[in-house]
Amino acid sequence: MSTTPRTRTRTVVSRALLVAALGAGATACGPDGNPLATAPYDAADQISVSGPTEAGKQADPDKPLVVTAEGSDGRITDVTAVDTTGRHVSGELDADGARWHSTSPLAAGAHYTVTVSTEHGDGAPGRKVLTVDTSKPDTLKRLNVEFGPEAGTYGVGEPIVAQLDQPIKDKAQRAIVERGLRVESTPAVQGSWYWVDDKQLHYRPRDYWPANATVEVHSNLENIRINNELWGGEAKPLTITTGDRIIALTDAATHRLTLYRNDEKVKEIPVTTGKPGFETRNGVKVVLAKQYFVRMKSTTVGIAAGSSDSYDLPVYYATRVTWSGEFVHAAPWSVGSQGSANVSHGCTGMSTPNAKWFFDNIHEGDIVQVVNSAGQQMETFDNGFGDWNLSWDKWLQGSALTGAQGSPQGDTTRLRPQSL
Repeated sequence: MSTTPRTRTRTVVSRALLVAALGAGATACGPDGNPLATAPYDAADQISVSGPTEAGKQADPDKPLVVTAEGSDGRITDVTAVDTTGRHVSGELDADGARWHSTSPLAAGAHYTVTVSTEHGDGAPGRKVLTVDTSKPDTLKRLNVEFGPEAGTYGVGEPIVAQLDQPIKDKAQRAIVERGLRVESTPAVQGSWYWVDDKQLHYRPRDYWPANATVEVHSNLENIRINNELWGGEAKPLTITTGDRIIALTDAATHRLTLYRNDEKVKEIPVTTGKPGFETRNGVKVVLAKQYFVRMKSTTVGIAAGSSDSYDLPVYYATRVTWSGEFVHAAPWSVGSQGSANVSHGCTGMSTPNAKWFFDNIHEGDIVQVVNSAGQQMETFDNGFGDWNLSWDKWLQGSALTGAQGSPQGDTTRLRPQSL
């Protein structure tokens, strides 16, 4: 005889017993059995808040928001403070629940809703919701922020840039600014800002961005006090997306460029890189732009006209990786050396068909990495995006929140443009 009916009968009985047990549990945890099941009572008499809460009166945004439990019969369990734009105020609650205070600055001219949760001595929950308005700043001087790049789709190496219109030198003020600049990615990754100088920050993840990610950037600095004379201004938010994970790895010793897409090898191309005296920079570079045609002249990079190294050439399928003139491009004049010798003035040259293929498959923000060259290391900031040449530990040193201010790595004094 089949055992299936018995199994089904036992299942039905077990479920019935479970429902009965849950019903009994729900009754035991009802209002008569557990004070936590009751609706929160009005805790207005148990708490006090710094600053006026009456309509028409305004609190000083320079002073912290403080919530205090009154008497000995209750304690604070949670406080949330959020303004009408959705900005939350960070805070700390004392271990005994007697006091909560804000740890991030309040915005000026803002309307905050403050929700305070409490617990009575017998365990009953209390709650009080109140509002706090802050006064407007006395000064009209604003710190404005512009985010880059422009909205669009980029490679996984594209950093986020925040350009300030006022210099910020003090570390405490930098921390205020940095906390207000928010970067969120889907999927989420660990990342940090780096102060390149007093007016520019770069943001990158620990590793490259994930492929096909969405990165959203915005500022919470509006009406936040930076110093006595400067307050945060408006900033246009930015959203970018990433495409496939594309890395072009050039080995100057073997004279080969290998393109990987999502960690799979797609194509290997014979190339030539910089000859002695004009060696291609080692390290990780980020594609800055693509140009179908570029007129390259040696005089624009400091090589005298008429010298043995002078040139004036039409160049096609040019992918720029440094501002000083390093490209990956078509070099039909050096096909005989491609794959066997380095004869260029610093660029990575390849045949015209290979250059067209590379041009069609590479994108702004993709990674171009050079290894085994006798050239200098790629500059970190002054000649393109060399951000990825800093280790994560050194990158964190450039944040006002996580470490001492670091110095950009790499030689920025020898910016010898390398066009060919």
